[in-house]
Amino acid sequence: MRIARFSTGEGVSFGVVEGDFISTVAGHPFNQIQFTGERFPLAEVRLVAPMLPSKVVAIGRNYAEHAAELGNEVPEEPLIFMKPSTSVIGPGESIAYPTSLSQRVDFEGELAVVIGRLCREVPAERVKDVIFGYTCANDVTARDLQKKDVQFTRAKGFDTFCPIGPWIETDLDPSDLALTTTVNGDVRQSGRTSQLIHDIPALVSYVSAVMTLIPGDVILTGTPAGVGPMEVGDEVSVGIEGIGTLTNKVVSRD
Repeated sequence: MRIARFSTGEGVSFGVVEGDFISTVAGHPFNQIQFTGERFPLAEVRLVAPMLPSKVVAIGRNYAEHAAELGNEVPEEPLIFMKPSTSVIGPGESIAYPTSLSQRVDFEGELAVVIGRLCREVPAERVKDVIFGYTCANDVTARDLQKKDVQFTRAKGFDTFCPIGPWIETDLDPSDLALTTTVNGDVRQSGRTSQLIHDIPALVSYVSAVMTLIPGDVILTGTPAGVGPMEVGDEVSVGIEGIGTLTNKVVSRD
């Protein structure tokens, strides 16, 4: 099932995407889905971020080739950092390049996990019970600030630096999915989730041992090799097999 959030111009609702149509869901979709009876053509609505998480927990250096391309060693344990909820945008929204503060902003296409239940200290074998679904993400990074600051907060935390979408796929085996990032149609990243150093059960278990996760929270699982700079005017797309494609344009914030 594909769960989306959408606007008709009269407010934002959750809905289930069925072909070229979206059927409105009453309230939140975490429990039993209840349809309102309203149905709209997808072409007539605007998709927004499929979830507004209380927090985004991201994993660094979780593909060996990506760690190597940036001259980093592979961490023995998952390397976690946070992106603020204010960094989240949806499909079609613009990534705002802070040109007065950074001269190198990179794309990082990733598979994102959406949590569906309040949970803490989840054993790896029970992780599937707390996952609501999966979506595409772009862990936008001011690379020059990341190198300058050493820690990641400023480089990863700008408004608009966490596009997610276009929807959440709830029925998916995430263990071996193709992930591709393109810039203006040119392929820049091409990997598979089977290349993750720490797999999804290990990641959710590790993060939940540190902090309580609540419905709607998002975990970014890491990016494959091929990250690189974006420029103002670029169109960046992250496509994941079985989910869809997240596309955003880069604009100047200044």
